[in-house]
Amino acid sequence: GITVIEKEGYEADDTLGTLSKMAENESETAGYILTGDRDSLQLISEKTRVLLATNSEVVDFTLEAFKEKYGVTPEQFIDVKALMGDSSDNIPGVRGVGEKTALKLISEFGSLDGVYENLSSVKASAKVLENLAADKESAYLSKALATIDRSAPIGVDSLSEIAIGERDDNALISLFNELEFASFTERLSLGKNESRKALDAVAIPADALCAEVLSEPAALILHENSLEVFDGKKYIKTDFESLSELSDFFTAHSFIVCDSKKMMHELSDGGASGVNFAFDVMLAAYVISPTDGNYDMPHLTQAYLHDMSDGALALYALAGALQKRLKDDGLDSLYYDIEQPLASVLFSMEKLGFRVDKEGLSDFSAMLSEASDKYLEQIYGIAGHTFNVNSTKQLATVLFEELKLPVFKKTKSGYSTDAEVLEKLRPYAPIVDLILSYRQVAKLKSTYADGLLAVADENSRVHSSFNQTVTATGRLSSTEPNLQNIPIRTPLGHEMRKCFVAPEGYVLVDADYSQIELRLLAHISADPIMIDAFKNGEDIHASTASQVFGIPQSEVTPELRKRAKAINFGIVYGMGGFSLANDIGVSKKEADAYIAGYKAKYQGVSEYLSAIIESAYRNGYVTTMFGRRRYIPELTSSKASMRNFGERVAMNSPIQGSAADIIKIAMINVSRALEKSGLDARLILQVHDELILEVAEKDASASAVLLKREMESAASLLVPLSAEVSSGKTWYDCK
Repeated sequence: GITVIEKEGYEADDTLGTLSKMAENESETAGYILTGDRDSLQLISEKTRVLLATNSEVVDFTLEAFKEKYGVTPEQFIDVKALMGDSSDNIPGVRGVGEKTALKLISEFGSLDGVYENLSSVKASAKVLENLAADKESAYLSKALATIDRSAPIGVDSLSEIAIGERDDNALISLFNELEFASFTERLSLGKNESRKALDAVAIPADALCAEVLSEPAALILHENSLEVFDGKKYIKTDFESLSELSDFFTAHSFIVCDSKKMMHELSDGGASGVNFAFDVMLAAYVISPTDGNYDMPHLTQAYLHDMSDGALALYALAGALQKRLKDDGLDSLYYDIEQPLASVLFSMEKLGFRVDKEGLSDFSAMLSEASDKYLEQIYGIAGHTFNVNSTKQLATVLFEELKLPVFKKTKSGYSTDAEVLEKLRPYAPIVDLILSYRQVAKLKSTYADGLLAVADENSRVHSSFNQTVTATGRLSSTEPNLQNIPIRTPLGHEMRKCFVAPEGYVLVDADYSQIELRLLAHISADPIMIDAFKNGEDIHASTASQVFGIPQSEVTPELRKRAKAINFGIVYGMGGFSLANDIGVSKKEADAYIAGYKAKYQGVSEYLSAIIESAYRNGYVTTMFGRRRYIPELTSSKASMRNFGERVAMNSPIQGSAADIIKIAMINVSRALEKSGLDARLILQVHDELILEVAEKDASASAVLLKREMESAASLLVPLSAEVSSGKTWYDCK
């Protein structure tokens, strides 16, 4: 509702000057100029005041206050600036004349003209007098530059034309939402929906709640000792002492909620037996826009309702908006068939947890401490003194200043010693190997051995949280503790899996999808050579080596297979010749030739990769087999490096996202099948393409068959889905 005035060829100061003069000419109007720029001080008059914002306060300059501070009039202040200049405005002034001298001269002689008419009478140093004489032309140019034009053609004839209009709250909320200025929305009390505010909640006692007949589903908001329910007409609020007294109410109805998994935990911890969830706005919003990163109620109502409310009425309206959006975007199945039912599976996994061997963890921690001390001793021996290996600055001093190792990367704060840099430094000095080994051992001890001991409960079980709304690809992540990130590619990291155990009388049954991303690449690209290789049960990497290097599979060496494996996975991730060359230790020319050979043999894959990039540029997103969208704003960047990154995302996301969808479907199907089977078995962990069951020994074989069957039938592809199953008393034994 505020008018914006701009005029090409004129400064903002000219607009302020013209408007203030307009205000002076309208007899009933007083003008106030709020600014941080002292240039506007020349505009002060009997009717115009300047509110000058400084670092510490806002100074109210009336005509009298200005004269008292500076000893000149506002009009004379232009001449002061002509002498002293202003580097911020490119006003040169007179060399060697500062504000103090300029104020003294103008106060004494009245104006710039007065100074130059009486130059012989000016009392100043010889140098200042010399500069005044030499820079006379500069002084008058500076006066012209410093003078604000108060008759600029700004297209406004009267202040009534620019009176403040009605604020456009919807546009303002949309802007604040785009810029993530949530606090501004609250501070300005924007978007408080009056129709919802006007409806008062009816207080119902907890013991009478079950008698209420609700239209379903109803929106449910749970507070610490109260709840709100709104079903489109009835708005109820109930206080309670214990959630257990409301169990019948929760199971008798279906509800709209925000974060159903969190609410399942709250109800379970509070003694309530369960609840029927019909719709979860958090999960729906994630499916619609997986890169938002914030799915709490105020953010969602602001984004979809232009509102900042977070009560049951807002939740009900939000569900309607999100349901429409799911349908419009073709995401209904992804939400209702995968994400919503998965939440209860994850809740059960989190509640049960994974048993650890506390004594084994303690012994493992002690062993890691001993290894850590040995590595440090050797590091100090090579360096010739002790230092803090964990300090980037101290480590950089040792590596680059004392040992004179080559510098590969610098940051604003100095030399980089990150993992990538240390890997490049490995061939140059034995200390680097020791540092990398020390870092690995130290992380294993602090993050995993000691970290798991700290969070294991009284039954020696650790309860990870599985995050359903974090990754852009749809993959689950795990936190507190992160059980998906336990390193297994190193002997020590793999050894740690011995500390994850089955209880007495139980075993672990583990199944892992075999090369699921390459199988999905074969399916999505419909490449006939790759499809045949998988259908015939061939070693896909040996098959690729045979195709790319033009030799029979019987002649494929381990080294050639290793190179083919890097090419297979590199292609999926959009890897170029430079990265592939680094990965497999060949020249870039050789690597480029390998990639060209791959694309020539696997034309279906090559055509798919080109087509998916073209589609991503056209639509702004790519989709998985199940309709999950990955938006790629990087493709609109003016920077080639960002667009290249976006193209790699476009190539990989349909593959990685489809794999994430399939493992989720498998988790749902496995859980349902176990429930129906009567087997003493339950799903306790998911790690990328791997599922782990905790199973009674007597049911191990049947559970293994069920797990393999459900995983391999989770999706119908042009090639077989293959899951490799194993079992053991520890996670280590399963591989």
